[in-house]
Amino acid sequence: MSTPDEYTPGVKTLGVKLQPDVHAQLSFIAGLRPGKGTITDEIQIAIAEHIARAKDDPELASRAAEARAEIEREAAARQQAIATLFADGGEPASRQRRNTKGGDTPPAA
Repeated sequence: MSTPDEYTPGVKTLGVKLQPDVHAQLSFIAGLRPGKGTITDEIQIAIAEHIARAKDDPELASRAAEARAEIEREAAARQQAIATLFADGGEPASRQRRNTKGGDTPPAA
């Protein structure tokens, strides 16, 4: 789960569970970095590399294109629904009510 970081606007904070051995390895690797990096730095490096690889994945690109096409189809359908609903220039159509004797009564003013 992610939550907004209250100290850095626009940044999300994630809680990541790590096995003790993975935590120890990341801590060691981070300590070898110049300037003594942190586990957070290592995770951010790994995420950036993962995203870079994902951008070059043709199967993922194909799925993204399909998702984009579906979003565009849904948006077009919604736009058409709105256009049809307000076809008379943007104002809702006035409603007429039937009275109990079957005749039309003008809409209330």
